[in-house]
Amino acid sequence: MNYLRGFIPWLVFAGVSSAGWQWGALAGLAAAVALLIADRAAGLSLDLRLLEYGTIVFFAALGALAFARPDSGLRMYGSALSMGWLALVAWVSIAVRRPFTMGIARRMAPPEVWHTPLFRRINVVLTAAWALSFTLTALAQTVVSAYGWPVAFSIILQLAGFILPARFTAAYPERARARFMETSGARADIQGGLAS
Repeated sequence: MNYLRGFIPWLVFAGVSSAGWQWGALAGLAAAVALLIADRAAGLSLDLRLLEYGTIVFFAALGALAFARPDSGLRMYGSALSMGWLALVAWVSIAVRRPFTMGIARRMAPPEVWHTPLFRRINVVLTAAWALSFTLTALAQTVVSAYGWPVAFSIILQLAGFILPARFTAAYPERARARFMETSGARADIQGGLAS
């Protein structure tokens, strides 16, 4: 559930946008700033908060556009734009070697594992899964908007774009740790056999 906390502003945006995309952007921005302030008040480091910073930038820019041009044609591509931005943030976070999931995972993992290769590897894979899901969802949302398909398609795509990587996130770390332990155990057995 901690993984979904970072997406609260995006869910707020989706919910409030029915009253107007400018209000959705403003509500998403307020939620993002509130979460970042809460993290800081809780004493959490802000250095691995690329998702949060990216969220603030997106909603500030979208809000400025939406209030300046409420009738802009981009309005109907709000879902595609938001998922595309999330994809960009996720891919960039991998490229700069700060996968966005690391900031979230540090809330759940003990500090002694934060700098291990396994912790980093798990977070690169998780971030890549989210990035791929966001990318595919953004492309699908673009098609839905371009062809004017019913909003039900957009909702299903949006849900799938979050549920599928969330399920992967719930299952993958334990599988990766088990595989690592199995591999490490096999190496120890081989080394022990060579020593005797």
